[in-house]
Amino acid sequence: MSGLPPGPSEPPIVQTLWWLARPVSFMESCRRRYGDAFTVRFVGFERPTVFLSDPAAIRALYSEQSNGLPRGRTVALRPVLGADSVLLLEGPEHIARRRLMLPAFHGERMRSYEQIVEEVARAEIESWPIGETFPLHPRMQAITLEVILRAVFGVVDEHRREQLRERLPLLLDQNSSILLQLRVLLSQRFRGPDPRARLNSMLAEIDELLLAEIAERREDPELERREDILSLLIGARFEDGTQMSDRELRDQLLTLLLAGHETTATALAWTIDLLLRHPRALERLKREIEEGEQDDYMRATVTEALRLRPVVPLAGRKLAGDLDIEGLRLPAGTDVTPAIWLTHMREDLYRQPRAFAPERFLEEQPATYGWIPFGGGIRRCLGAAFAEFEMRIVLRMLVADCDLRPVGRRGEPIKRRNVTFSPRHGTQVRLIFRDRALGAPQVGQSPQPVA
Repeated sequence: MSGLPPGPSEPPIVQTLWWLARPVSFMESCRRRYGDAFTVRFVGFERPTVFLSDPAAIRALYSEQSNGLPRGRTVALRPVLGADSVLLLEGPEHIARRRLMLPAFHGERMRSYEQIVEEVARAEIESWPIGETFPLHPRMQAITLEVILRAVFGVVDEHRREQLRERLPLLLDQNSSILLQLRVLLSQRFRGPDPRARLNSMLAEIDELLLAEIAERREDPELERREDILSLLIGARFEDGTQMSDRELRDQLLTLLLAGHETTATALAWTIDLLLRHPRALERLKREIEEGEQDDYMRATVTEALRLRPVVPLAGRKLAGDLDIEGLRLPAGTDVTPAIWLTHMREDLYRQPRAFAPERFLEEQPATYGWIPFGGGIRRCLGAAFAEFEMRIVLRMLVADCDLRPVGRRGEPIKRRNVTFSPRHGTQVRLIFRDRALGAPQVGQSPQPVA
């Protein structure tokens, strides 16, 4: 495609492997060589993709509602999320479903989920070993998955919930778009088993469980009194009075799982890693929690952690028309994405951008297109407010009731895991003390610091 910005000349397989193994190094190298806009080519994608990091260009990209989805994203996710997923629909169909689903994630409605989050977090924290090293990231994944099963899916049958606990994380691990494409190409070249077969088998099992849950929920005489998101979506109506079918509800449930499980867990693991490496910030957050009158520093901490460690690196669009702004000219049909981490590292937006400084957000909120961990525009993450809400609750419990210590001298390096930027070693910590209200130390264990 002509008229695109310059980019690395290495073959697509080399660019893809570099992106998978060292994503930050890849992006920083490209920006040094080519500037704020550059073109990359990945294996499995039909078109090259233009990366942006200038807020003005991102504003132009996200403000145009007619810009669609890159084909690579749709092809990779549709087999799992389904044709009716709000994440993949375009135009009026997307807007109608977004409008139908959005009320469940905002305002007073979210307050009804607070007790669930607290109960799930408390049960998980009580299981942590005292005085032993363990990775925090999987523990956060357990919390966010259970919150989705209870607050979003509303599954009360413990047997079905256990089956979903086992299968859903495996499904997400299998469906990494670029990695899956590479595995398919290798299987074809060397005549090995098609990796999509296992994915389809897992998907069939999950569909059976979810469709059974949806069918039972429709018949629940207490449906109108239930507050989980599935029940709210079953009762919701479009403007013409129709409602979502069972299959469409299934698509939205898996979409909410993809958008809210791994991402929120990873954001929590990053935030704890940053706090443990910055004792002054941690102490200030503890004081605010103890005083209990406001949560300004908590909110600033979450905002800063999402800036410094954005979980999702890309949130692209396909241009419906030409994009022309400040010397950047891209033709209609181009796949374009903000490089979120590069945008968050801009010195013209953030003083000392690599520093963890929640104070920067106490007096001033981030610029709309200079802080984009949830994407932007009409496709901004539907559950963004819920994710931040859940993070604040879990962080409050961890900071107030646990004494966690980091393992190792340096903070976690970034590793690309599926579609996320994750802590390479899982955020290794040691639990020194756990408040007795959550779970008393075992006999022979001391609440005093362990050497």
